[in-house]
Amino acid sequence: MTLNAQRPWITPLVIGIFLLMAVTGTLMFFHLDIGLNKSAHEWLGWAMVVGVVLHVVLNKTAFKRHLANSTSRWVLGACTAVLALSFIPLGGAGGGKPPFVAPVQALARTPLTTVAQVAGIHVTELRARLSAAGVASQNDTQSIQDLVGADMGRQMRTLGQVFAVNDTGATR
Repeated sequence: MTLNAQRPWITPLVIGIFLLMAVTGTLMFFHLDIGLNKSAHEWLGWAMVVGVVLHVVLNKTAFKRHLANSTSRWVLGACTAVLALSFIPLGGAGGGKPPFVAPVQALARTPLTTVAQVAGIHVTELRARLSAAGVASQNDTQSIQDLVGADMGRQMRTLGQVFAVNDTGATR
């Protein structure tokens, strides 16, 4: 079976995956992603890479024709330059990290008694929520970081369990 025989599904794959990437990327940009949006964007991006490579191979004559055009070369060169610039670390206090990182890390390093106070709950309730999230604590002086390690994602998920809000808008 030739690659050309696969044309009926390759181009629709590129179109469909582009739509998925555009929607999930837009949701992520505006911090509106929920559920599996971010995971779908990250993992199905590989389907986009495969689909585009197959699409270019199927349309290599047209692709070569585009590369012969000076405007096309300029646009591709500009995109390549932007890609290269995207690897330059940004300065500033956070070292290029999102602004929420420092407060989350600081909260994750504080004793559970302080986290409970910030959450507006008793420390026994906080420890019950941690236990329900599968995080065992031995005493109130431990921190979230002590309990789950340095992984920022795990710290955020654990703090999310602690600060979970019920349907009435109050902290659970």
